[in-house]
Amino acid sequence: MLKKIIETTEFIHDQIGGKPEVGIVLGTGLGALAKEIEVTDVLEYKDIPNFPVSTVESHSGKLIFGILGGKKVMAMQGRFHYYEGYSMQEVTFPIRVMKMLGIKKLFLSNASGGVNPDFEIGEIMIVNDHINLFPEHPLTGPNLDQLGDRFPDMSDAYNREMIDLAKTIASEKNIKVSEGVYAGLTGPTLETPAEYNYVRVIGADTVGMSTVPEVIVARHMGIPVFAVSIITDLGVKGKIKKVTVEDVIAVANKQEPKMTVIMKELIARS
Repeated sequence: MLKKIIETTEFIHDQIGGKPEVGIVLGTGLGALAKEIEVTDVLEYKDIPNFPVSTVESHSGKLIFGILGGKKVMAMQGRFHYYEGYSMQEVTFPIRVMKMLGIKKLFLSNASGGVNPDFEIGEIMIVNDHINLFPEHPLTGPNLDQLGDRFPDMSDAYNREMIDLAKTIASEKNIKVSEGVYAGLTGPTLETPAEYNYVRVIGADTVGMSTVPEVIVARHMGIPVFAVSIITDLGVKGKIKKVTVEDVIAVANKQEPKMTVIMKELIARS
């Protein structure tokens, strides 16, 4: 695995030159943040050695390099999911490469289902913790000692300073945000009412199919993480409705400008 990471890193470095400071992963319906980047280079996933290829229609499958908030950034416009058939090592491979390329902080976004009864559709939730319910762990197998410890501590998975700064920015911009726990499940099915209830009972505020593996690998390598969820549907008794991918994308697209304001300013200030 390390050999592949190095090979991919060297290929990308030869294409772009320089070192990005910030890594960004854009979730379902949240790819428009890339429009705010002063783009210097774009690489298609399919052209990058060892890189998986995004199979989800709403994920465009591009690595974008440029300037955002005065920082050199690299953004994944489309992520990889366990339900696509990739191993957890493949799902998180780009995060390993980001670290090798030089990023110092990681910013993630996702669309998720709200299980907190106080939440509304369109709610913007800053993630302050997670519950890992995936059947495979991204650190299973031989440890990459060059990148991190065998047993990384996860008591500060989401960086408190960035969370507090994001909340300050949201207040300055009059954007309502919440804070809570994200539960990661395999998918690709949305949850049943009983599963939504289970996730709420064990302490989550929202549930989705991504983010958790990426955060684990980032923290394994010592990268501070900030993540934000847009609540695109509700898994609360009495509020559960049949949802399509199109519904999810529509809500995410509507709320994305607010998320973009927060993320752009946070990157600039942190």
